[in-house]
Amino acid sequence: MADRASAQAAIAALWRQHPGATHVCWALRAGGQSAAVDDGEPGGTAGRPMLQVLQHQALDAVLASVVRYFGGVKLGAGALLRAYTDTIAQALRNAPKVSLQPMQTLHCQLPYALEGWLRREIEAAGAQLLAVQHGARVTLQLRLPQAQAARLMQRVNDNGQGLVQWCPAPR
Repeated sequence: MADRASAQAAIAALWRQHPGATHVCWALRAGGQSAAVDDGEPGGTAGRPMLQVLQHQALDAVLASVVRYFGGVKLGAGALLRAYTDTIAQALRNAPKVSLQPMQTLHCQLPYALEGWLRREIEAAGAQLLAVQHGARVTLQLRLPQAQAARLMQRVNDNGQGLVQWCPAPR
C-alpha cells in the first residue's frame, strides 16, 4: 500500500464487497504514514492492536484490515483486542514478504554519440530505462535503487568525457 489515500480506497472497496458488515477496522504503515481505525469498535480494541502487529514485524507499505459481522455475542474489550491482534498475526504468518528498497529516478542529457554506451551502462547497473527523448540532445530518464545511484552517476561522469549532464526532475 503506497499511502493513506490508497488505503482508504481499498477500505471503501471492502465496504462495497461487504455491505452487511458491522465493522471494517484497519491499520496502515506506508512510507512514514500510519493509521489505526477502530470503525465503531470500542476505542483501542481494533486498529491500534493491528498497527502494533505491523510495527512489531517491522512491516511497511502494508494495509491490515478485518471485516467483522456481528454474531450476536458481545465479546468485550479484551476479547476484541485479542481477536483483532490474532487475526492479523495469523494472516501475516504465511503471507509472502517482499523487501522494499528506496528507488531513485535520474534524468540526464548527452550527445547522440554516447547514447548506446549509456544504455549499456544503465543495463549493466540493473537500472530501468523509463523514457528516452530525442531532440538536440538525447534525454534519458532511468530508475534504480537509491543505494546504487551515486555509484552509477560517478561511473558515468568518469567515463562520459564530461558530456553527460545530470538534470533535475522535470516538473
